Amino acid sequence: MSEYGVDAAYDRGDAVCVIGAGMAGLVAVKNLREHGFNVDCYEQETEIGGSWNIKKRRSPTYANTHLVSSRTQTEFPDFPMPDDWPDYPHHSKVLSYLESYADHFGLREHIWFGSEIERIENAERGRFDVVVKPMSGSAARRLRYAAVVIANGHNWDPFLPEYPGQQAYRGEIIHSVSYQDSSQLRGKKVLIVGAGNSGCDIAGESAITAKRTWQSTRRGYWYTPKYMLGLPADKTAQRLSWLPKGLRRKVTEYAIKKIGGDPVRFGLPAPDHRFGQSHPIVNSHILHHIGHGALEPKPDIARFDGRKVVFTDESTIEPDLVVMATGYRPRYDFCDDELLGAGRETGGFPRLFAQMFSPASETLFVAGLLQADVGIFPLVHWQTVAIAKWLHVRVSDPERAKAFRGQVVTEAGNRYVDAEMNDSDRHRLEVSHDRYLDSVARIIETLDKESDGAR
Repeated sequence: MSEYGVDAAYDRGDAVCVIGAGMAGLVAVKNLREHGFNVDCYEQETEIGGSWNIKKRRSPTYANTHLVSSRTQTEFPDFPMPDDWPDYPHHSKVLSYLESYADHFGLREHIWFGSEIERIENAERGRFDVVVKPMSGSAARRLRYAAVVIANGHNWDPFLPEYPGQQAYRGEIIHSVSYQDSSQLRGKKVLIVGAGNSGCDIAGESAITAKRTWQSTRRGYWYTPKYMLGLPADKTAQRLSWLPKGLRRKVTEYAIKKIGGDPVRFGLPAPDHRFGQSHPIVNSHILHHIGHGALEPKPDIARFDGRKVVFTDESTIEPDLVVMATGYRPRYDFCDDELLGAGRETGGFPRLFAQMFSPASETLFVAGLLQADVGIFPLVHWQTVAIAKWLHVRVSDPERAKAFRGQVVTEAGNRYVDAEMNDSDRHRLEVSHDRYLDSVARIIETLDKESDGAR
């Protein structure tokens, strides 16, 4: 008996294990099934939806969450969202969309709910043993699979920075994962730390609800309005894609300043990068609230001092509540770091070939570990199509598969972003959607040719 209290593995033959039944897990199950694979999907919760299910214990979704990418730039290519939906649907609509997707393609029958993955381990011939522990308290099971697709998301393990004096701070500190609705802010003096999309959304709600609101940012950003030239901003950007990159960047920067305003005029630091070299903030309200005096920008925190927060410019405030909108870290406790190319030199972030292939195993994949300049649903769709095609070629034509694997390895350093993109922890998962889709399309085309040659 192993250290996990289970005996020899039950062999599932050529079946594929999918971990998680959020967006990435659902599309993985669907595309693997369409390519002829048996699939077992394991989900901790009792419902699908992942981070879009606000009832899930570790969901980062709050009551007023909406898409920050537009509907048509977010939907799956083979399952469009309803035409009468708004441009930026509420999270409840996104969850209903995923539920309709699961029902339309018959995915629920392949999902084991209330199942936690304790461990995945290498077995013979590239296969994996998966130790599954039912949340009901039943005994764990060990099952052997031909391949594993990890799709448990990366926006659930909160990252909390540590500042001097923070442990002794006499006010309340929460991470944005614990934020549910504006009632938590009512009548309080609130400091929001971070200028990501969640941080700016919460700052906007606080500006309306709280007694007083500050927002601390470390650096300058480009604040992109949700609408430009009468269209969702990402659709406008798509229509400008024919322009040369340098000219497109100049036009975009000019339009943002003309439509929204120069952030420096509102007391925000000037962006220390060109547009596209860091993930833009998609928010139409921040400058509005600053201009109305409901939101006060502050620089980075230097330290906490009793009930005070001291900033790098030596100014101080005394908030009742500090909301750390400081993001999340990918976390895969059930998997050895070496399998995902993660280590101290990567800051704990996986380093995958083509953002999905394990560098250590031909049959281990991660779906959805991306942050893009539009919605990632279609990107993950094509990722999982590529994974399914690769698994077919690996079995049908091992020699061609070996050559293709070598091709993928040579591209391991490709980040699929502009060369000037900031190389910080915050941007390790960033991809330019058009550049990444082009790369995945080449992978699929190569695999299709190999499949044709094998028949």
